[in-house]
Amino acid sequence: MTYAASQIRAGRCRTRMDPATETFVAYRNLLFTVAYELLGSAADAEDVLQEVWLRWAGVDLDAVRDRRAYLIRTTTRQALVRLRTVRRRRESYVGPWLPEPLLTTPDVAEDVELAESVSMAMLLVLETLTPTERAVFVLRDVFAVEYDEIAQAVGKTPAAVRQIAHRARGHVAARRPRGSAPADQARAALDAFRRAVETGDLQGLVDVLAPDVVLLTDGGGVARAALEPVTGAATVAAVLGRIAATPQLALVNGHPALVLRDDGAIDTVLAVRLDGGLVTGLYAVRNPEKLARFGRAVTLRRARL
Repeated sequence: MTYAASQIRAGRCRTRMDPATETFVAYRNLLFTVAYELLGSAADAEDVLQEVWLRWAGVDLDAVRDRRAYLIRTTTRQALVRLRTVRRRRESYVGPWLPEPLLTTPDVAEDVELAESVSMAMLLVLETLTPTERAVFVLRDVFAVEYDEIAQAVGKTPAAVRQIAHRARGHVAARRPRGSAPADQARAALDAFRRAVETGDLQGLVDVLAPDVVLLTDGGGVARAALEPVTGAATVAAVLGRIAATPQLALVNGHPALVLRDDGAIDTVLAVRLDGGLVTGLYAVRNPEKLARFGRAVTLRRARL
């Protein structure tokens, strides 16, 4: 990798850039967000961006009518190739597979639609779509890309893309998380949950957990984790009550979450889904590979520049 490419990948290249590099850096956060929503993995998204850069660096810019559309189209194509490969690997994954958690900047939470689209719960819903359905849904419903542009990205006709979008939208609507609680209610519920975890208060945990709460733990076959979903308030509370660490609040995928450390190192990222003031879903990522990049805050973007 050249020095310029490595700086682009890190988003730090700011001066003396040629037009191609300047354009890529300007859209980098947007392209990363597209790739991450399609893949659920920051590591894979970064690899996709590297492939996109290598292709973009050799493009005749004068022949590109819409640089944003071109870059999104190329990113989508590369992400689809990788998605079809990683899906086969995920079929043999040890225990539940969860998306790679992102430590996100505060502005991500301010964009409610973006925060919902990158939440752990929504990314798991997107996993139930076919790769093409996922690409069409994400590009249309999250990034408001025109049908003609999506058609070029996924290799379908605009009419077919409209049908795919309709089908994917219905699929997601039937599975997406229920409406979230008001901000103050959600904050109170999360504070109560954090205190109960910190003190090992089983009754306090049961009080804040929904009766049908589900806990998913992703250890990737490396870290200790349940190989099946843990369900029910009493059972989940018993598992959480054994946590011997002080949880810290963090903004993960645009939503408040808990981070647990062991001897200073991140041991678990626990994302929380709140509905009606109760915790209905818990997503505990313990796989070390998915926590390796967690300490760096990520800026996600979906707006047109």
